[in-house]
Amino acid sequence: MAYALQQLINGVSLGMIYGLIAVGYTMVYGIIGMINFAHGDVFMVGAFVSLITVLLLGIGGGAAGPGALLLVLLAAMAVTALYGWTVERVAYRPLRGSFRLAPLISAIGMSILLQNYVQVAQGARVKPTGTLVPGGVTLMQSEGFNVQFSYVQMLICVVTLGVLAGFTLLVTRTPLGRAMRACEQDRKMAALLGIDTDRIISLTFVIGAALAAVAGCMYLLRYGVIDFYIGFLAGVKAFTAAVLGGIGSLPGAVLGGLLIGLIETFWSAYFSAQYKDVAAFSILILTLVFMPTGLLGRQEVEKV
Repeated sequence: MAYALQQLINGVSLGMIYGLIAVGYTMVYGIIGMINFAHGDVFMVGAFVSLITVLLLGIGGGAAGPGALLLVLLAAMAVTALYGWTVERVAYRPLRGSFRLAPLISAIGMSILLQNYVQVAQGARVKPTGTLVPGGVTLMQSEGFNVQFSYVQMLICVVTLGVLAGFTLLVTRTPLGRAMRACEQDRKMAALLGIDTDRIISLTFVIGAALAAVAGCMYLLRYGVIDFYIGFLAGVKAFTAAVLGGIGSLPGAVLGGLLIGLIETFWSAYFSAQYKDVAAFSILILTLVFMPTGLLGRQEVEKV
């Protein structure tokens, strides 16, 4: 029981990171109907910007205060949002009227470009950092096994829930959110009604990149080591989470991220950790076979 509780805590904290990345995938798909396969590498850029900010503040290798962590988070969101805007302007906007495969190929090329750019700029070696948020709370003791809820896991949960709550309010209660939902329903009609669809699409990429930066910062705090390749696997898993929850559904992206995190964690705990990715993707295959729209997705109705 204690071991299962520990894995539940680990799975939820990991799943929240996947959920934040998955929201970016589902936002872009919901508005322009395309998958941004460079989004995982935008998450990686956010992690590196967080690391660089940590080093500039001189807090690497020791505990960091709340103010310093807030500065790291804000810097990562600001710089990574600029990268998201650049991806949209370079890889998507010039090809928006082209055939549907062109932006997909362009996004894959942008993903490779970001990987190699970070590899050249920061080096291919892994970048470790100290434990910035040490300590935790012991929830249970059972036969010599302590169930730990670390402070960094608490921070991940609090920050993720706070960011998602703010994002939900943005989408549901603000003029920008109404414009985003209008573009999602019918982009052409939204443009006829006076909505600047190009601006809305750019802001969608910016917001998605900022959420990915939060995930990158939390990943750095949780694991303390990053490299230029972390965006690929995390991006694939977050895309899997978005499809599992229902591509185009924001609650589905978060739910899918939690499920992927729990599946990966419990499989690693009770079975071979080498096959944890196989388990997660197998669940995705079963879901698509029996529920093609995902858990919370809705059937797409073709407009005529």
